[in-house]
Amino acid sequence: MAQPVSHSGAFTITAAPAPAPAPVRNTTMRELRGGLSPAEFANVIRRAAREIGEHVSCDARYIGRVEAGEIRCPNYAYERVFRHMWPDRSLEDLGFAPRSAVRRRPAARRSAPPGRTDQPPGRGLLTTLPAPTQLPPPKPDEENDDVHRRTFLTGGPTALATVLGLDGPARAADPRATPAPPAPRKVGAADVQIVEQAVREIRLADDVHGADTLFERAGQSLRTAYVLLNEGDYSGTTERRLQASAGELAISVGWLAHDSNRLGDARSFYAEALATARMADDSALEAHVFCNSAFLARDAGRPREALRAAQAGQSAARHLDSDRLLALLVMREAGAWALLRDRSAFAQQLARARILFERGESEADPEWMSFFGEAELAGLEAQCWAALGDWERATERARQAITLQEPHFVRNRALYTAELAHDRLGCGDLAGAARNGSATVALLDQVRSARIRGMLAGTADGLRDHGSITEVRDFLESYEAATEAA
Repeated sequence: MAQPVSHSGAFTITAAPAPAPAPVRNTTMRELRGGLSPAEFANVIRRAAREIGEHVSCDARYIGRVEAGEIRCPNYAYERVFRHMWPDRSLEDLGFAPRSAVRRRPAARRSAPPGRTDQPPGRGLLTTLPAPTQLPPPKPDEENDDVHRRTFLTGGPTALATVLGLDGPARAADPRATPAPPAPRKVGAADVQIVEQAVREIRLADDVHGADTLFERAGQSLRTAYVLLNEGDYSGTTERRLQASAGELAISVGWLAHDSNRLGDARSFYAEALATARMADDSALEAHVFCNSAFLARDAGRPREALRAAQAGQSAARHLDSDRLLALLVMREAGAWALLRDRSAFAQQLARARILFERGESEADPEWMSFFGEAELAGLEAQCWAALGDWERATERARQAITLQEPHFVRNRALYTAELAHDRLGCGDLAGAARNGSATVALLDQVRSARIRGMLAGTADGLRDHGSITEVRDFLESYEAATEAA
């Protein structure tokens, strides 16, 4: 626990720590366990977690800590499971302390890294925070929510000190000093606008450059947003906006993880965003999470999960009056059916997606959907036809995607060109596959996307035995050179 300090000249006087409050036994959870042993009850909780795609390491020791009151408030993963098991009960109804009472405790003090520039609280979420500081992971603590533990690893402590106003020169000069418990900082509309702008910056930069160079910095931004949400003081209106923007930021960081081939990280970030959406009762945010989760599950080779996520997204979006959003979610479902090789179900959903898309844009379309135009629709169709092994149709739609794509979306042009190379290889057109592979390589100095590089690696592997073909030899040479330079 942080200790209050006073400064007198060169000396630091540290007061004795306040005694920790005695744990209060959680009799409610003990009653819910009934006649089951702690191990049997833990097994019930793990089984419930699997029902909702969650993973918790629940055992008899955890149950004992809960019932003894040592765990005052569960992390978000356990909260999702408990809400699934007892949907009519809040955390307080289950005998836990309110999350706000647990979160508002002083953060451990760490000195600012040398040479950093002090900034106003919350400013510069994406572009001006220092590079992530390499620190060991914090000691596991069930009372710390999983987003704090995870984002601690992707961002340094500086953002936390800045947001809470703990980065004064006196404290920075003495790394042993610890601050007095700060009063919750007032969070207002200006702070929310900064988080919202960080989301926009990430999306714009990703459209141009891809994810690899953005992931770590975006993790810092996400950490700062959740500190504002968990440690700040704000009105109800500000809370709703902050929840929505923090959730959108979690989705953006999840997407960067996905595009960087950090699929496990992406899944975790999306789970955090979904928890935020559900606690805020925000169906638009929930639809966005499911849309991205379906895409992630498809790329991870889990078509049934992709199907369920796409259908859940449609359910969340049904009252949002956005045909374009529904069209994208239906295309996600079509992609899952294509992976499952159910041509009839795929064709049905593809037709439905086209009808919805052709109804046009509306004011209700979410801001994040700006990428979903004719080019993206063609690109998604190409992926579906490729999954079904219909390489000629896949080629046709991939070429349309390249033609329709606006030039400044470099990442997507590289993506569609890599898709076309893959599709020509499927057709047996080795020279055509190599030519498009070379065109993709030419864009790699502008794009940092592990996902695109992975697609290109698959094409290279399929062409290695055909180096006698001039186009193939040129492609393999340029690809190897680009790989060595990466």
